[in-house]
Amino acid sequence: MNMTHRLLMPTVVALTVLGVASTASAQVAARAPDRGTVQQLQKLSAKPTPKLADGRIDFNGTWDHLGGIEFVRPVKKADGSICLIACGPAPGGAPPAPFPPVQTDFPKYKPEFQAKVADLKKRQVEVDSNLRCQAPGVPRIGPPAKIIQSAREVVFLYDDVNGAFFRIIPTDGRPHRKDVPASYLGDAVGRFEGDTLIVETVGFNEDTWLTDNGAFHTKDLKVTERFRRVGDTIEWRAVVNDPSILVEPWSLKPQVMWITDIEIEEPARCEDRDVEHIIDGSHHDNPR
Repeated sequence: MNMTHRLLMPTVVALTVLGVASTASAQVAARAPDRGTVQQLQKLSAKPTPKLADGRIDFNGTWDHLGGIEFVRPVKKADGSICLIACGPAPGGAPPAPFPPVQTDFPKYKPEFQAKVADLKKRQVEVDSNLRCQAPGVPRIGPPAKIIQSAREVVFLYDDVNGAFFRIIPTDGRPHRKDVPASYLGDAVGRFEGDTLIVETVGFNEDTWLTDNGAFHTKDLKVTERFRRVGDTIEWRAVVNDPSILVEPWSLKPQVMWITDIEIEEPARCEDRDVEHIIDGSHHDNPR
């Protein structure tokens, strides 16, 4: 097995599990021990919030938020088995590094669509495109790993477990484009309100989910993200509107990003080679 590839199916042969576990362990070990702790974030948020020459808040930087491959939290148990997610501390070791807030609530679907959600949830291993190396979609992809800001636009770069993705977001008043096809990450425009960057995205295809457990959406999906910089941190919030199928807008739990001097790297290629090795094709919980 080529262990440089990111292998995504939840239940696979033991060699695949060992490969993912060893890769994730190495990445986590390379980071600071206080990474993402409350104490670290309080210290970073207390710093002055930088501004650009035009007076706008400066969102440039590489931003950590414990994303990417780190949804895998490998712990070797006393019996030699390897636990990947929600494992607790290793025997005789320290607790695992912190992780972004778990999305425990769920979009409220209209009654006539709840059977479809239940069916997709039951067949998630079979039908979730996020488990087939596709772009996760918005807001499922979460906050970006890097932001590049100019007077005309901001660019989001993502170091995702499914690969490297980008979004180009005009902030100079340009409207949504009418000449582009629907896509996984949609078409975004942004604007500034005080210390907050607001990004509105439309133009999605229907191949992604909002989150785990069959949370499908329609082509009319609209996602509004808010980025508020405080010192060397950014608070990320996202609200989902899809009125033809949802009872009400769905707000995700906020996440906090923090500035880092560890630059993003080209991720290993995501290659789906696990379907033939699935032992249990029933529903599996996923972290996003």
